[in-house]
Amino acid sequence: MQDISIYILVLIASFVGTVTGFGSSTILVPFLSLFYAFPETLLFAGVLHWFGDIWKMLFFKKGANWKLIFLFGITGIVVSFFSARLIGVFPEEVLKKLLGGFLVTYVSFIWIRPKWKLPKTNTNALVGGGLSGLFAGFFGVGGAVRSTFLSAYNLDKSVFLFTSGAIGLLVDSSRIIGYVTGGIKLTSYSAPTLIAAVAISLIGAYIAKLTVNKIPQDKFRLVVAFALLAVGLRYFLI
Repeated sequence: MQDISIYILVLIASFVGTVTGFGSSTILVPFLSLFYAFPETLLFAGVLHWFGDIWKMLFFKKGANWKLIFLFGITGIVVSFFSARLIGVFPEEVLKKLLGGFLVTYVSFIWIRPKWKLPKTNTNALVGGGLSGLFAGFFGVGGAVRSTFLSAYNLDKSVFLFTSGAIGLLVDSSRIIGYVTGGIKLTSYSAPTLIAAVAISLIGAYIAKLTVNKIPQDKFRLVVAFALLAVGLRYFLI
């Protein structure tokens, strides 16, 4: 895969990942893993996702829910570290289909009951953090699970995106350490490619910020739900 193709993919992934709160890995991992080794792809996408978390916090710094960040982070950090070190132990296809089925079921439920909100309990936040950490470590797509739980709180869009970025920063820091200490190295992706991709991800995130500002608050949850449905169907059916 040529660098120019990677850069275009990073730009698209950064834009979509920022608007939805997923992060870029949800798009990068499925595509890049077709051309490069899966463990290396997880590390490469993980680094870009880490910077994407910073971009979300920078562009949406007016919003934050520190209690959710703390509770999600507790379990997310621990689970993501150990799951990152256990890549290949569990059947990848089975877990992907479970993730896809979960996301599709959730969106279907939200469509039927659009005003439903997840009870704001410490237990729900801890479970959400653990699940997002699990799928972040295994597949680099913890953002989709995290957005599922956060969207159920029906947060203001700025609070949603900043909080998602802050939680993601904690989880991604943990899983990147897990990848590296587990022996994963970037041999297929060059350092100049990674540096250029980071810069391009900033551009994508900035374009996303301009787009989010134009999305009405009452429509924002539907945008996230539609993106969750697309990701869920991708993992469940393919």
